[in-house]
Amino acid sequence: MQDRIIYSNSPDETMHAGYEFAKELGAGDIVALDGDLGQGKTVFAKGICSYFHVRDYVVSPSYTLLNIYRGDLTIYHFDIYRLETEDDLFNIGYYDYSSGGGLTIVEWAENLPGVFSSGNVRHVIITREGDNTRKITVRGMKDDDSRN
Repeated sequence: MQDRIIYSNSPDETMHAGYEFAKELGAGDIVALDGDLGQGKTVFAKGICSYFHVRDYVVSPSYTLLNIYRGDLTIYHFDIYRLETEDDLFNIGYYDYSSGGGLTIVEWAENLPGVFSSGNVRHVIITREGDNTRKITVRGMKDDDSRN
């Protein structure tokens, strides 16, 4: 499948892009969010959570490593910026959560690329294009995805 490119000119547009993207997601899916600091990863995650009717305030789990949100699905929102190995993922319970039937969102997934390279992982790369514009590149579909 070819990459899908979305351009956003504001945080509201980035959040809307996450909301629209979430229509293709379901239980068991993993969203790997990549991009430099301040590019809009958490804003995109807010859009995903909004689609699933999460009522909690969605924030980056930078210091807690994991935020759990309840909505139509349970959403496990990880920030792995400070993790260095797959063992670190194991130690924080990532595999227990990500196989628990909810939706998993992982910010800074590029830090452990071998872990997020196959299966039901959808990659979203957010990069700056000029002062206010973000280029959102969506990669990867589940092989058996029939929701498209």
